[in-house]
Amino acid sequence: MKKPTVGIVGTGIYLPKEKITAKEISEATNGVWAEEAVYNKLGIKSKLVPGKSDGTQEMGVYAAKDALKNTGMDPLDIDVIICVGEEWKEYPLTTSALYIQDKIGATNAWGIDVANRCCTTVSAMKMAKDMLIADDEVNVVMVVGGYRNCDFVDYSDKYMSMMYNLGAGGGAIILKKNHHENLLLGSHIIADGSLSRTAGVEIGGTANPITHENLEESRKSLRLMDPVKMKERLNKVSMPNWFECIDKALEKSNYERKDIDYLAILHIKRSGHLGILNTLGLTEDQTIYLEEYGHIGQIDQILSLHKALEQKKVKPGSVVCMLAAGIGYVWAANIIKWGGVN
Repeated sequence: MKKPTVGIVGTGIYLPKEKITAKEISEATNGVWAEEAVYNKLGIKSKLVPGKSDGTQEMGVYAAKDALKNTGMDPLDIDVIICVGEEWKEYPLTTSALYIQDKIGATNAWGIDVANRCCTTVSAMKMAKDMLIADDEVNVVMVVGGYRNCDFVDYSDKYMSMMYNLGAGGGAIILKKNHHENLLLGSHIIADGSLSRTAGVEIGGTANPITHENLEESRKSLRLMDPVKMKERLNKVSMPNWFECIDKALEKSNYERKDIDYLAILHIKRSGHLGILNTLGLTEDQTIYLEEYGHIGQIDQILSLHKALEQKKVKPGSVVCMLAAGIGYVWAANIIKWGGVN
């Protein structure tokens, strides 16, 4: 029996109206990082920050509604909502997928929240595909979420420069069984749990609860909790793991590096971005460097694909590679063949 295919029906995006510039980030570091260095090294021209109504769950709703509008999809046809929104949200211990389900009228869907940090979307797309293939009752899955971890960034923390780019926004992507366009092909994910507690929000959990004394500090306590270990380990394994994910995802899709037409990559420092393009033999025109948005966590890949379609960098026949990494640590890639299937 022929295995079902899984295709992308379309995407939706929500971008806050507010932003801060490289100059403002420089000033927030008290001049430790010059404006030119923020732009040239960290690769931030500006980044999006949340407004008063831009809650994590609410931005997921905005993006979901945009995806429905862009695709003409009836929310009643959605069977599952996989929410990739962050744990930092309006109300702890509420289920974001179910909030979105109610707000968009997807009353036939069940939902679940998943968390893989900035790798969540690529991981969730694999999960969605596996569900669509395995379960006869699941025909449409929406992967959706919001992100505003920028709230926790302490610009006076010199170790946190790798996270100065954190921004805000929402994204959604709809996948459908036997939708014979924009096929999601192979995926590959690598995890290294030895780094699971080298970065995170240090104050506010059961190990280090918020108290009267640490209340103000807790609000800016996203930190590298073991910066030496994290840096040494990432320097050794990060790039090899990324390229292994790319190569394995390509192999599962019957493609090679030379076949990639567009790289939907998360925002990283400028030298790293250019280095990956060079290794893959891609030009800067074959991606979008998110220097005007910042790093919106797991929303980056949806945003990159969404903008690439608008700019016609992705068109029928394009082979797209989504590339992600998340603290914890996890690396992931998938391959999408855009356009119709012959």
